[in-house]
Amino acid sequence: MQSDVLFEGDVPCLWARKHEEPNGKNFRKTGRMNEEVIPILHVRDATAAVAWYGRLGFAKQWEHRFEPGFPAFVEITRGRVRLFLSEHKDDARPDTLVYLRVRDVDAVAAEFGAQAKDAPWAREIELRDPDGNRLRVGTPTE
Repeated sequence: MQSDVLFEGDVPCLWARKHEEPNGKNFRKTGRMNEEVIPILHVRDATAAVAWYGRLGFAKQWEHRFEPGFPAFVEITRGRVRLFLSEHKDDARPDTLVYLRVRDVDAVAAEFGAQAKDAPWAREIELRDPDGNRLRVGTPTE
């Protein structure tokens, strides 16, 4: 009997969907995957949220609903950065804060009509998505 549990060292990997490594190899074949933290943000309308996050350079990867008309659970990515957007009531708290490091915060600021400010650790802006989640976006100082 073949198990659906894969291991990275001693860490079980229970992903059901295909996950590609940066070199293009499927982790189910190699038994390796990168560990990561993926924040979950609560959204009322996943379609509207995906469009808003598209302005930050995120693209929708997949969407899941248990049945038509049920709440959506969506993955969006920007390079190697992933976020989960969930319409499910108890998946995440409103007013969550996520920090996003980018190469050019001034370009992001221009897209959103915001003014970047210098902090000792980074040049930053703070944005709120349509659902009130906060995104602090910054480029580290050199």
